[in-house]
Amino acid sequence: MTDKPMLVLIAGPYRSGTGGDPQEMAANLARLEAAAWPVFAAGHVPMIGEWVALPVLRSAGAGPTDPLAAQVLYPAAERLLTHCDAVLRLPGDSTGADRDVETARRRGLPVYHHVDEIPRRAPQESA
Repeated sequence: MTDKPMLVLIAGPYRSGTGGDPQEMAANLARLEAAAWPVFAAGHVPMIGEWVALPVLRSAGAGPTDPLAAQVLYPAAERLLTHCDAVLRLPGDSTGADRDVETARRRGLPVYHHVDEIPRRAPQESA
């Protein structure tokens, strides 16, 4: 158990294997987001790179299949990793998620492959 909540980057396929199909990308994002509750329930703060990158792209008038996405999706996750305490790597082929794992390991951050591996936060008393 840990007493400090961790910021956990949830990494897995988003665009990979979709051929740019918006419905498939949405399904991949839903799979990433499905891990958010278990991370939160363990006492931590879930984070997904697309939660940052997609609004950035929209504000630039672009989307996830636009050429600008290469300058936003991976860099957003890399910047987030400077603030994260761990990575939860979900199954599936993903160059971006593999890069997240490499970056995390290079920075000495733990990489988990199942939410049950993440240490639960010690229960806190309500104020």
